[in-house]
Amino acid sequence: MKGILNAEAFIAQFKQQASAPNIEQMLAVQAIIDDVKANGDQALAQYTEHFDGQTLDKVKVTPEQLKASWDALDTDLQDALKLTKARIEQYEQRILYQDNLDEELSYVYRPLARVGLYVPGGTALYPSSVLMTLVPALVAGVKEIVVTTPVFTDTSITFAALYLCGVTDHVYRIGGAQAIAALAYGTETIPAVDKICGPGNAFVAMAKRLVFGDVGIDSIAGPSEILLYVDETAPLDAIVYDVFAQAEHDANARTFVLSESADLLERLSVRIQELLPEQVRSEIIAASVANNHYQVVDTRESLLNAVNFIAAEHVSVQHADQDDIVLNINYAGAVFKGVYSMEAIGDYIAGPSHVLPTNRNARYSHGLNSNDFRTSHAIINLSPKTFKEVAVAAERIAAAEGLYCHERSIAIRREEP
Repeated sequence: MKGILNAEAFIAQFKQQASAPNIEQMLAVQAIIDDVKANGDQALAQYTEHFDGQTLDKVKVTPEQLKASWDALDTDLQDALKLTKARIEQYEQRILYQDNLDEELSYVYRPLARVGLYVPGGTALYPSSVLMTLVPALVAGVKEIVVTTPVFTDTSITFAALYLCGVTDHVYRIGGAQAIAALAYGTETIPAVDKICGPGNAFVAMAKRLVFGDVGIDSIAGPSEILLYVDETAPLDAIVYDVFAQAEHDANARTFVLSESADLLERLSVRIQELLPEQVRSEIIAASVANNHYQVVDTRESLLNAVNFIAAEHVSVQHADQDDIVLNINYAGAVFKGVYSMEAIGDYIAGPSHVLPTNRNARYSHGLNSNDFRTSHAIINLSPKTFKEVAVAAERIAAAEGLYCHERSIAIRREEP
């Protein structure tokens, strides 16, 4: 665990740790992408056998397998997934942009035609990620959704969540960079999509980076992270478990605890070490805390500056003055206000998607939502009166730019009787 720093020292240290792109990984992933583009399903089968140890008879998951997965869940878990889906739907419908119609200048929104969703698999299954990516797309009105996931059992909770959402036609047992390549460029079996969304490992993130431009993507995910701004009003053990909840994702997960009280941070450090051995995933948590846990003490002004500098994926404010503090947060993937809005509840059932920008990307991007599955455009329909009011100004600008056909295109209409 790193020592307690002031805000200035923390920011200086944090800047030095910015990682450069992994060129070796980039070249390896580009080779996979090129192979899938050239050889389609054959390349997918080879990579699935090489990386996942699976020989695929059929890449596609059948609707019957999806239904069987749902039927295999106990009623309580089915109800929990239904409640989560309903809460996400309600939130996404509430924030969905509406067409702005006007006689002369309108702006309209249209759903994307075909979207690809990557759902992580392997050692852990994430039905929450299914709901957090799929439901916003459905609310946006996307008609065709293609899902890839490295799940090779006949039934799984991932398949059950897909069945609950009504996605049964295009689900494929493919993971890793090869799945991203298949979604981007298509194979004999998997159709190419217009945008790829969903979290994955470093190779998935690199593949999304490399195919961006040929298709849209949601974001390039880095290690998951949480920033906690706390004072003595927050229960100490609750803060410890908020740190652990993030750290148990991955040894590279990053946790930041900011406070105006050095004594609180000292007590937190002690309590982390006391509770750590009891945790089921203690080895992962210990690695994360040892290398990627930061504690910062300073004035509120300096701490808020650090909050906005970090632009963390998750920002949890548990503080007597949380109303004021939240109002001064400009950059975050999502802000969790108060003791009962812990980040873990946001991972599952609060409503907004848990697919959020990491690695300071919240400075210029936002969490996934239904509007990300739509495109938009203006409709320009000037009246003769408005045209006459603005045409001469446009001509002058066109002439100043040396674009004389632009100028003439406007002027010729003014000359019409």
